[in-house]
Amino acid sequence: MEPTLEFEKPIAEIEEMIAKLKKLSEDKKGDFSNQIKELEKECVEHKERIYANLTPWQIVQIARHPKRPVLEDYLSLICDEFIELHGDRRFADDQALIGGFATLDSRRVMLIGHNKGKSVDENIKRNFGQARPDGYRKALRLMKLAEKFRLPVITLIDTQGAYPGRDGEERGQHEAIARNLTEMARLEVPVVACVIGEGGSGGAIGIGVGDVILMLQNAIYSVISPEGCAAILWRDAAKAPEAADALKLTAQSLHELGICDEIIPEPAGGAHHNHSETVENIKNTLVKYVDKLSRLSGSKLVQKRFEKYSKIGMFAD
Repeated sequence: MEPTLEFEKPIAEIEEMIAKLKKLSEDKKGDFSNQIKELEKECVEHKERIYANLTPWQIVQIARHPKRPVLEDYLSLICDEFIELHGDRRFADDQALIGGFATLDSRRVMLIGHNKGKSVDENIKRNFGQARPDGYRKALRLMKLAEKFRLPVITLIDTQGAYPGRDGEERGQHEAIARNLTEMARLEVPVVACVIGEGGSGGAIGIGVGDVILMLQNAIYSVISPEGCAAILWRDAAKAPEAADALKLTAQSLHELGICDEIIPEPAGGAHHNHSETVENIKNTLVKYVDKLSRLSGSKLVQKRFEKYSKIGMFAD
């Protein structure tokens, strides 16, 4: 049974009633076609009203939904071929952040992304998509390899943040992320970054310096989680909904601020309701930007990337 978010319960109740009436019809216990049509119409109206007026905190909940597509789903559905490359050539092969050669509609690219799991065991193995320095150094190694072979780089961002544990700090977590920011700014190949779920803090921007920044409609991108922000500002994590509103972390807010270049639409109710439609929307958008950016020279890409990030932010009197 798919988990139901609090604000989705009215929809779930109607869908349950529809399912019961359809079962009664199948069992030939009466003709409920009119009632089913009315309920289906009511369900659509509920969805349109609820999902057109989501609060930032509700969008956070959708971005974190346990059934939301993760990197594994995109690799199997978006790529004609994927060859994973392992290790940072220094310490380890971090499974929280993976990458390799991929083919999208005959286009060869280097695809890198945060690797959340689909079960408790997978999440533990992949550290819930929270990469250590080894993951970011592996990502950089693959980006430099892509540059050598003149391949576009695609990054799929989905993490609460970089791993904050002691071993990560001992191996230079902040240096590894900072190095990635510097080197990604200089890459002379197209870089397309897409936030597919959570884009949290330095863990996200460690693979997020792109020529374009894309976001799924119900993805979030922020310097800190709402809970972390609330704990710092109000010393009360229960104020996370207020923090989510203040952080301007939704795709719509970030598009208005000029950080997100394009919002990729999701199916009604969120990506977790229809994986295939979500994947198709992302694939078409990625291919569009890969083709567009591949027409530019390496020096032009670097110049435009510098101009893009120089414009972010503003001074207020």
